[in-house]
Amino acid sequence: MERFCSDCGEKLVGRADKKFCNDQCRNNFNNKVNSDNNSVMRNINNILRKNRRIMEEIASNEEGKAKTTGRKLKEKGFNFNYYTHIYNTKTGNTYLFCYEYGYLALDNDFYMVVKRIENN
Repeated sequence: MERFCSDCGEKLVGRADKKFCNDQCRNNFNNKVNSDNNSVMRNINNILRKNRRIMEEIASNEEGKAKTTGRKLKEKGFNFNYYTHIYNTKTGNTYLFCYEYGYLALDNDFYMVVKRIENN
């Protein structure tokens, strides 16, 4: 029974379970299979990194926190739909984080941007 490369269609010679004629064909095939998933993940990670950069810029003081408006965040390109995790405080406040930077929605379109410092 003849077998053919899963990428280029060339006839395969060698092991019975061989699927590709060489490493290039294996890489091409796997890149095609994974390209949709990779592009979605890449786009989401780019949004998260951009959100983090914006918050880092805002909370760059020694205290690691600052107050800003939603308008200023949006002007810089901040996307409120993407964050890495949620932190609920004992007082009932909910912070949305992008990695170690987070924000708390305040009244009148104001936001408190903070940097979470891990205690070792």
